[in-house]
Amino acid sequence: MSHLPLIVGFGGVNPAGRSSFHHAYRRLILDHLDAKSKQETLLSLATLMGLAHYESGSYTNADGDVQPLETLLDTLLQQILDHTLIRRIEPASFNVDQVMFNKAATLKNDGEIHFVLKKRQLPQHIPPNWTLSQLNATEVSVAVVGDIEAILPDVKTAQVQSAGQLPSGFKPDALYQSRNHPRNLQMTVFSASDALMSTGIHFDEVMRHVAPDQVAVYASNSIGQLDDLGFGGLTKYPALGKRTSSKQMPLGYAQMPADFVNAYMLGNVGSTGGALGACATFLYNLRNAVEDIRSGKRKVVLVGGSDAPVIPEVIEGFRAMGALAEDKDLLALDHLNQLSDADYRKACRPFANNCGFTIGESSQFIMLMSDDLAIELGADIYGVVPDVFVNADGHKKSISAPGIGNYVTLGKAASLIKTLLGEESLQQRSYVQAHGTSTPQNRVTESHVINETAKAFGINKWPVTAIKCFLGHSQGTAGGDQLTLSLGTWSYGYIPGITTTTAIADDVYQSNLALLTEHTYVGKEGMDSVILNSKGFGGNNASAPVIAPHIAEQWLANKYDSETIAQWKTKREKTRERASEYDLAAMRGESRPIYLYDNNVLTGYDLDISATQIKLPGYAHAIDLTLDNPFGDFTDKK
Repeated sequence: MSHLPLIVGFGGVNPAGRSSFHHAYRRLILDHLDAKSKQETLLSLATLMGLAHYESGSYTNADGDVQPLETLLDTLLQQILDHTLIRRIEPASFNVDQVMFNKAATLKNDGEIHFVLKKRQLPQHIPPNWTLSQLNATEVSVAVVGDIEAILPDVKTAQVQSAGQLPSGFKPDALYQSRNHPRNLQMTVFSASDALMSTGIHFDEVMRHVAPDQVAVYASNSIGQLDDLGFGGLTKYPALGKRTSSKQMPLGYAQMPADFVNAYMLGNVGSTGGALGACATFLYNLRNAVEDIRSGKRKVVLVGGSDAPVIPEVIEGFRAMGALAEDKDLLALDHLNQLSDADYRKACRPFANNCGFTIGESSQFIMLMSDDLAIELGADIYGVVPDVFVNADGHKKSISAPGIGNYVTLGKAASLIKTLLGEESLQQRSYVQAHGTSTPQNRVTESHVINETAKAFGINKWPVTAIKCFLGHSQGTAGGDQLTLSLGTWSYGYIPGITTTTAIADDVYQSNLALLTEHTYVGKEGMDSVILNSKGFGGNNASAPVIAPHIAEQWLANKYDSETIAQWKTKREKTRERASEYDLAAMRGESRPIYLYDNNVLTGYDLDISATQIKLPGYAHAIDLTLDNPFGDFTDKK
């Protein structure tokens, strides 16, 4: 029997704000929202950014002054708009005018130099041309004859000064006992919690219906935790004379987002893992989840990613590759003498005349559930992920250059939609969420991939958009941004357009495409599917078709009898009520992430083990050890 991988919850945080209940999506189309939806999303951002607080039934500003909500939000509107999405890098990330860039130097010395050092500052191996004289219990005098090798402290102005940063003032570490966690993992705790609570079903209730090994968590990022509390500090602290901590090594691993969810949120003993595939990382993890649910191995899977690359070292690395939009190139592109805040906000321009991508940070999670469990629990449904296609590029001249793999992944995704929904649906009611990085190479190569696929399937004007124009490129989590923001179209009817792109570049292939440069209304059921496309560094290509919730309901009605569907819808009303309660608490800034440190820790001595099952204390169902023979055609005698 087949099992549908249904999206029953999603959440996270990116430069547009909190993802759950479409708040981040709504930030993109803010001027197209009704008054209530606009107010809710502005409130969500205001409390997230620490600009507003809810206390005893009233709202206050950052100074503690009580104000009517409408007045408060009107006052904060411009500040919220200015400090979300892509913008000039803010001091909370790092000081773009004071980026550390120390210089190695040889101090030439014809005579003898004297200086004083504390004993603890002395090098372990004293240079042969140094003579030490003890001054007191803690200091020594040093006499040096000849040259001295030194590192001179220095700073420079960053050559790249735009990035997609989380909303200003948002501090995930202040919401739980963060214990010096790298920023990525702080974001993970917030985002995975947001996704879990968005479902309206407490995870303990889910676990009462499934065995412990029917759960999985697949989450990671593409480059690990590279700030000072992770691999970044691990690699540079010795050179800076700082002490390496016991946490920097383990907390730097790229699979750590999954590990944190398992250990501190779910207590998961089912499957886990973190696939890595550069920009396609989120879709790689999504593929593992979809395969697990389709096969029946898992009933529920949390899929996620978390990337926090807005740090000087990562930005410099991509800049050195020629991949990022440098300030000097933005100036030349627009014939300017100086960049304003407005210019930084439109640094990312997919499919336009552009000069490089814009780095971004994001953490996104979704919950996938098999259709039978979703029906049983009364889960809400936001869409279906029927498959994820992954192909490499074959032989390459340059590891960073695009290749042929994306033609295969996108072609398979389009073909599956045609098979599932019919040719007319593919041609008239599907669109593409492009990788859309805003590099000159991507605009040509990806437009050719999409355009040729459209030609092959008889699509005349295939709608194409790219949300990186608002968020920047969050590396391995980019597919999560594409997915969670695309879901909003089925609730509000708009496909967010590439509004930073005013004119399509002459070298872009578009004979069979409709590259959307404005927010485009298609209706809540106007699109049956969207294809998420990713062209990753090193030849990591992935394309994921996502089917609309109205189609999912039709499929469920085909599989289940009317009574079962009616019971599911009745339960779903309660689920939606609980989800709405969480959304209101989150909008008011009252909710806190799930973080269960040192909670119900089990050891092997706690388990009840037999030849047929393992029983875990606190879990409703045992883990079944009786497995079918998967190789009976080899092992069974004729």
